[in-house]
Amino acid sequence: MFSRRNLMIGCLATMTGTLLAAQTSSAKQMSMKEVFFDKDAPVTGNPKGRITVVEYFDYQCPYCKSSYDMVKKVVASEGDVRLVLKDWPIFGGASIFAAQAVLGAAQIGQYETAMEALMKTKGRLSEGDVEKTLTGAGLSMQEIAASVNRSNSKISGLLDRNYGQALGFNFVGTPSFVIGTTIYPGVLDEKGLKDAIKRART
Repeated sequence: MFSRRNLMIGCLATMTGTLLAAQTSSAKQMSMKEVFFDKDAPVTGNPKGRITVVEYFDYQCPYCKSSYDMVKKVVASEGDVRLVLKDWPIFGGASIFAAQAVLGAAQIGQYETAMEALMKTKGRLSEGDVEKTLTGAGLSMQEIAASVNRSNSKISGLLDRNYGQALGFNFVGTPSFVIGTTIYPGVLDEKGLKDAIKRART
């Protein structure tokens, strides 16, 4: 039988705009490739887009969830934008559990189904809420758990890298963005996101 404890074991080894070049020494050590083109980070929008929007988020963050549809709409309307989604689970065990589960779903081709189901939830989540939401979206927690176990090192490595990058950028909460050569440590409204993308084009 599926065990939440088994899903979480070992999956996390550690736990406006300012120019990228002006950040801390940790951020300076990060290359654009590491931030924008991590091979394990989920990408939506146009995977071959010229402009990249990177969002650091948490499934329990109310601002991440309330702005998700807007971010998705703007990315789609721009046409040539890649949206790189970086889990940064900062609200405790349920956030870690949710991130691991969705990244496990990604390994079996169900990333957007799992991600969007959790983004539609309201308020704080328990591990049980995460399970109920994902099974309600037609996903099998047994398949997800098996996928997480198979991909344990990949998932934990990705979460570690996301965590290190967020700290390197001095982010203090979610959502936070990197767009072009500029960081945006906080919520962006529709106009702010469009302006950031326009700035990145130039």
